Amino acid sequence: MSLGPDLRTETRFRLLREVARGGMATVYEAEQLGAAGFSKRMAVKIIHERFAEHPEWLQLFIDEAKLSANLVHGNIVQIYFFGNSDRGPFIAMELIKGITLRTLINTHRKRREALPPDIAAYCASRICRALDFAHHYVDDDGERMEIVHRDVSPGNVMLTWDGHVKLADFGIAKARTMFDPAKDKSVLLGKKHYMAPEQLLGRPVDARADIFSMGVVLFELFALKTLFTENETLAAIEEVVISPTPDVRSLLPSVDTSIRGIISGAIAKEPDQRPNAAMLGLSLDRWNTAQGTPGSPERLQQHLAVLFPESYQPPTRPTRAVSSADIPDTRPNRG
Repeated sequence: MSLGPDLRTETRFRLLREVARGGMATVYEAEQLGAAGFSKRMAVKIIHERFAEHPEWLQLFIDEAKLSANLVHGNIVQIYFFGNSDRGPFIAMELIKGITLRTLINTHRKRREALPPDIAAYCASRICRALDFAHHYVDDDGERMEIVHRDVSPGNVMLTWDGHVKLADFGIAKARTMFDPAKDKSVLLGKKHYMAPEQLLGRPVDARADIFSMGVVLFELFALKTLFTENETLAAIEEVVISPTPDVRSLLPSVDTSIRGIISGAIAKEPDQRPNAAMLGLSLDRWNTAQGTPGSPERLQQHLAVLFPESYQPPTRPTRAVSSADIPDTRPNRG
């Protein structure tokens, strides 16, 4: 139902600096400019020209914007706008001030210091919350979309300086209603050493494929090394698809037995044997609580501040939620 003529506006973005450059697009820190001096900082992702010229690649970029725009969740990077510009199609999204989970893992690896177990479990449980929301998202018509990320990896997880964990880059995500195996050319895009066996085999995938990837990420958080070989060779793919499931208990002998069991369940070869995202996240939260070290934004924030003193930016607002008790009563005294 329309209320009348469209509202016509002029939305401008000023690019400030390059934040990241990937194979398909470049991300910039930018300002959205409006009337009367209005401005808002956000990130702008511009697809590379060579991909914008190919309908299949451009459609992936458009699908990312359409799917992610509706996924409004505290653990998912928010998409604000999709448009065209003189530089090509772009996505305007939430500006994340922080680092990737990949950077955190690599830094601990270089320092030869294990990631604190409570922080590892906290980060993983928050990714699970994001996945659970996407897997069960229902559109405005009440239809369950069953969105599958298909590229869960440390490089696609953002850690904000104020201690929050956000899943990003739904670039090859698919909803159940969008998936057509005969036409889908993105089935083997992404990082193969994080992919589930069924995804590597080119079969239709569901939420359980994301759980396998999450198990691989969880292993890396505790081991500071990848579970499977990091290359694109046939042998590396066969390692995931054909070889027996890795024995996590022998690979992580010093890690708590419960965590090893959680990882083993997530990387089961048979999709039916894997937990769902809610169950996986709950197991991690319960483990953290049992250790007496329940994860929190404050704990992650403190860790990042110590680990990255030169680049760390103190949050401009408190990380805890504000309650009604924090707000002074300014009503006139009627007594």
